[in-house]
Amino acid sequence: MKFNQKCNQKLKERPKGKVSTYKYLAKAINSQGYRAVGNAMSKNKNLIEVPCHRIVKSDGSIGKYVNGSLAKKELLINEGLTIKDNKIIDFEQKLYKFEK
Repeated sequence: MKFNQKCNQKLKERPKGKVSTYKYLAKAINSQGYRAVGNAMSKNKNLIEVPCHRIVKSDGSIGKYVNGSLAKKELLINEGLTIKDNKIIDFEQKLYKFEK
């Protein structure tokens, strides 16, 4: 399976209302390619089925998104997350760590 496919497959496991980081997603697919995960997310063609908007930076900031950061922010807010100054409030409680 190709790297991007592995990322997308694993990404589908994360529940609505939870976010994860590029680093946790990379670790979940046995990779250290954190930036490669970001690259894979930027190539995602099926934004609804593969919810890459739920991948954020490790400091809790929302980061980039294919459709723009405003769209990402709106999607996350619609899932029940609170965002202030482009950072997720209570980030640690909203963080999802993948099962291997």
